[in-house]
Amino acid sequence: MLSSICEAQIAYQKATYKNFYIGSYGRVGADWSFVNEGSIGRRLNLNNMGSIGGRMEEQDYLELATGIDFSPLVKGDSMNVTVNTRFAVWSNSLSLFGNSTTTSTGGLTLAIPELYVEVNGVGKKDLINLWVGSRLYRGADVHIADHFYFNDHSGQGFGIEWKNRTRFSALFVASTDTSSTVPPYFYLNIKTGTPALALRQRTVMIVEHDLALSENSKLTFLGEFHRMGNPDNTDTLPDLAYPGDNGYVLGARLNRNLPKFLSGSFNDLSLRYGRGIANGGDGGVSRTWLTFGAPDLVDQSFRNAYSWSLVEHFLMNISPHFSLNGYVIYNQSKGAAASNDQAETFFGKEVFNRKEDFTIGGRGTWYISDNFHLLSELHYSQRQDGDQPVNAMGKLSLAPTLSTSGERSVWARPHLRFVFSLARYNENASESLYSPYLQFVGPERWGYYMGVKAEWWIF
Repeated sequence: MLSSICEAQIAYQKATYKNFYIGSYGRVGADWSFVNEGSIGRRLNLNNMGSIGGRMEEQDYLELATGIDFSPLVKGDSMNVTVNTRFAVWSNSLSLFGNSTTTSTGGLTLAIPELYVEVNGVGKKDLINLWVGSRLYRGADVHIADHFYFNDHSGQGFGIEWKNRTRFSALFVASTDTSSTVPPYFYLNIKTGTPALALRQRTVMIVEHDLALSENSKLTFLGEFHRMGNPDNTDTLPDLAYPGDNGYVLGARLNRNLPKFLSGSFNDLSLRYGRGIANGGDGGVSRTWLTFGAPDLVDQSFRNAYSWSLVEHFLMNISPHFSLNGYVIYNQSKGAAASNDQAETFFGKEVFNRKEDFTIGGRGTWYISDNFHLLSELHYSQRQDGDQPVNAMGKLSLAPTLSTSGERSVWARPHLRFVFSLARYNENASESLYSPYLQFVGPERWGYYMGVKAEWWIF
């Protein structure tokens, strides 16, 4: 009996199964330091900025993504179902992949950032799409700074899309403990290098709508509402006896194709405002639920917290021989406490209650031939935490590249690169060791990086 059931299940799966996809993104390589004549695996960028300021020095990383399509049994049904899974691997110790395992101290970490089911064409083709699960639900990206701006709504929840222009989704941000000593409703973000100590469990409701202005331009509106409920375990954990809280986000993004340049050229301008517990966006990421700063301990809320985020991003394919990709990123955030410098969180820890950062950068891609490209980057970043002096860095990167696809495009991959980066820090950044590189080598005014890297993607 069991055998016949299994055979029936297999037959049914064969009848509905349509396609299987596998994709990958990754980078791997080796670097050499002038300081200790070995690999140190540290970014030259400023602290709390992630890859903003250039990503040429990023460490080994791997993603594997799979998708399984199921077609309907009923002839003429427009629905198509896809089960999507993504696995990610990196080393917490910044060691090279070849020198690390999952059992090493600070070794390889495996994550599943995506596991969701998507249904397209519900009711009528291209009318309604649904998804449920954990998803990297995001749009615009400054790739050369690895910054998904404006609408990075990655997380676990569900969503509905109507006519590919109106989107509603709900995320349920879970309590995330990175240490066994922390209680629930406490979050320590160790992945971006930014301690986000004020994030509390919440529900995030999101609405986006695309408005076509012309054949070459589109305006996207964004609205979010964040709700953190009252904890019900204050008898056993009295330290958590603070009230619930709210926040909201408003934003707009203007995307324009640039027909005066070669195909693929665009300009993207976005502005976003977050209020209350939705004032997040730091450490190189833009997720609004990563609440920044300290609360007002008098009324025990983030009511007066806010953040501004402005991003200008463009790509101009000027000729078959040259492309220019540039960006400007400006962020300002303030917590709800009165102080502009440091203030206490609910857990008595002092954190900066205000920050402001600004970065401008660009990459020129020279197509010397179909297979040989020269990447040249120039970045400037500055950041001020509280009332502290400004930390600043300028960086130049050069990367002769073998592009194996033969395509003259900034998106062509795989790449094999030789990378050289040179950074100059201002006096305050140098003395305060305000860079992962400086924290390793000491108070230097110059930073150096030399490496051989490979990068690929296929999706």
